[in-house]
Amino acid sequence: MMNRRTAIKAIATGGALIGVSVLMPRLAMAAWNKDAFGADNQGGAMKALLGGEPTASADVNLKAPSIAENGAVVPVTVKTTAANVESISIFVEGNPTPLVAEFSIPAGTKAEVSTRIRMGKTSNITAVVKADGKLMSASQETKVTIGGCGG
Repeated sequence: MMNRRTAIKAIATGGALIGVSVLMPRLAMAAWNKDAFGADNQGGAMKALLGGEPTASADVNLKAPSIAENGAVVPVTVKTTAANVESISIFVEGNPTPLVAEFSIPAGTKAEVSTRIRMGKTSNITAVVKADGKLMSASQETKVTIGGCGG
């Protein structure tokens, strides 16, 4: 049987949880790089996010379909054999905003990410790995038959 004291504790705890959940998006936005995600070309996005251009490397493995039937859901996996990986970023050259995703890789974890991205048209997908202060990349063209960015 619930008494008044138990009911007040439940309401207070629920209110605190709601308050914390309202703050969580702001905490996540603290790491948001507005210039990089708002850039309208791939070079500008890379410079804003990473500080420079990467070099192609066999240490970066990008797996994406050569033909995507639906540009709204294009599966992409990025792996690397490099040590001390700091981040993995994914860019789509032909998108209105080329930076699609950035993943921070905690020390001691496997440097592999899988996600689904959105592509507006046939374009190059570029994965950039930042490890030991070096920028390494791999690229692949993916043909899109049905656009995902408003197409």
